[in-house]
Amino acid sequence: MNILSFDIEEWAVAKSSGFGSPTLYAEYDAYLDRILNALDEKQCKATFFCTGQMAQFFPNVVKLIYERGHEVGCHSHVHTWMNKMTRDEAMDDTRKAVIEIEQCIGEKVLSYRAPAFSIGVQNPWMFEVLSVCGIERDASVFPADRDLGGFPQFRADGPCWVAYQGTRIKEYPIRMAFIAGRKMAFSGGGYFRFFPLDFVSHQFDVAPYTMCYFHIGDLVTESIGFLSKAEYETYFKEAGTIKARFLRYIKSNLGKRHAMDKLMRLLSMKDFVNIAQADTLWNWDSEKMII
Repeated sequence: MNILSFDIEEWAVAKSSGFGSPTLYAEYDAYLDRILNALDEKQCKATFFCTGQMAQFFPNVVKLIYERGHEVGCHSHVHTWMNKMTRDEAMDDTRKAVIEIEQCIGEKVLSYRAPAFSIGVQNPWMFEVLSVCGIERDASVFPADRDLGGFPQFRADGPCWVAYQGTRIKEYPIRMAFIAGRKMAFSGGGYFRFFPLDFVSHQFDVAPYTMCYFHIGDLVTESIGFLSKAEYETYFKEAGTIKARFLRYIKSNLGKRHAMDKLMRLLSMKDFVNIAQADTLWNWDSEKMII
């Protein structure tokens, strides 16, 4: 079972950061249209995790995704890492996001992904927050070390139940590959841009489950500029050292030139479902509780 998902925040992030423009928004629109058209041709449905601010400031984008038959999930309200928030701040952010998205599409939101996979050992209370906010399916766990998030202590890389403080939620984690003895992702973000498509395709074939995740920003061909110290610290909420900004520049631009074409080739090679569809296909009675 291969799940296809997209994280949609670029329009709103550009607006809130002060560098948005009609030209930039039109470019994002064009990339989204190409993705939606390819999915129509494939007769494939994906889950699009949208921020609450996308529904608030760019409702036409969120409505377009929904009207094309795709699942709309929640990707926080302001695209801030959950591990940088207190429990109360995260509750407020999640509630706002869910309300904005549900008012936009007129349907209950059941799936969630935290920005930068920022649910981990330091904030497991997020699972309770999600449950309180009506979320039934989470896709935030990255079961390995990661610079901005990650949950290396998590003991599953396939769908499972997560239980915390009397609540439980279905988890769809990112599946890892073992490369030179190290757990690494391969099915989205910079990892997808870095690894050859043949390698990525093979990884799909060796396990019964893979979660793919993409951003519009992963696919645009233009390079992302070197962030200033202030820009980095405002967005990433950590010290903007030269080393940190250089590594972010490399990670953000590696392999972008051919990323969109690579995604189109992957769509032609594999079959995909969205999370809502996967929920009906997976045998949840056989899955154990984690945490």
